[in-house]
Amino acid sequence: MNAFSSSTTRSRSARSSPLARLLGSRGYECAVAGSASEARRLLCAEPFALVLCDVHMPGESGIDFVQEVRADYPDTAVVMVTGLDDPRYVESALAHGAYGYVLKPFKPNELVINVINSLRRRALEIENRDHRDRLEQTVLERTATLRDTITQLESSESELRRLREETIRRLSWAAEFRSNETGQHIVRMSLYCTLLARLAGLDAERREMVRIASPMHDVGKIGIPDRILLKAGSLTPEERQVMEAHTEIGNRILAGSDVELLDLAALMALTHHERIDGTGYPRGLEGDEIPVEGRIAAIADVFDALTSDRVYRGAFRPDEAREQMLAGRGTQFDAELLDLFFGAWHDVLAIGRAARDSRPLQTALLPDSARLG
Repeated sequence: MNAFSSSTTRSRSARSSPLARLLGSRGYECAVAGSASEARRLLCAEPFALVLCDVHMPGESGIDFVQEVRADYPDTAVVMVTGLDDPRYVESALAHGAYGYVLKPFKPNELVINVINSLRRRALEIENRDHRDRLEQTVLERTATLRDTITQLESSESELRRLREETIRRLSWAAEFRSNETGQHIVRMSLYCTLLARLAGLDAERREMVRIASPMHDVGKIGIPDRILLKAGSLTPEERQVMEAHTEIGNRILAGSDVELLDLAALMALTHHERIDGTGYPRGLEGDEIPVEGRIAAIADVFDALTSDRVYRGAFRPDEAREQMLAGRGTQFDAELLDLFFGAWHDVLAIGRAARDSRPLQTALLPDSARLG
């Protein structure tokens, strides 16, 4: 890996620079520039993983140089090396894109550790960016495929409706299989959402759409890397940020169609992790800014998650799950909808029993008219 030192020394020989000799002894290939203009020529000639530069450079500010390098060469990390022990310079360097800041005099290991950490951060940023680029392309391709399939069958209304439901069902299962689920989560999700939509007074046509669309709420997990999606332990803040992106990914997969059912599925995928108090994600919506279908999906999703086994815990009893969710009444969940849901406790328990006892591929999209005894 190439490392690059831009210092105030006039020598272009890497062997004449203590920093270059130090990094060279650790296996890094180094080049030395005696000025910002010389550094620019080197950067234009070949890619460098990292630049070391001083706050003060011949003819210009090192801070300005950092900003220029980060803008023109986003794959290149920058570490400042200086004798100025002034918090203002540190804050300015970091604000303009520096990865680290080392004060002279320093111990050799201090510099090496800073370089290693900066290169690791650079590698992670490049990996995440490349993943986003691949994901965006995948989303565009899958969205185009879905839209083309629907368009080709518009001549047959009944066939189109069947295809829409089947497409949603299959994509819903795909997301479940990525998460090592059996498919029963989307069965229960559909039933819980349909029950709550009826209790909330949605008309029959809208309830039917909720029934079909709700299993798509987690389809965005298709785009989450396995190392995060299937991780048994706690997620790091960076991993949690990637995981939370499944709401936006799901919305991008489903939105933009002229099919109202898919638009509703996109809306539920986007908003089922929003909270009434505005502290949810991804948009931080609050109160009635969250569509009623998203508020319904939030209640159904959390209740089923709490009453299901997870790799890191066993399932809570339904009454324990109810108690936990009531603690979020009016903050995490819509208070009126939560009261309606738990007010139909017999139906809620019946759905849980029936869905767990049934074959998921046959019951995932039970019609609204199918009443549980």
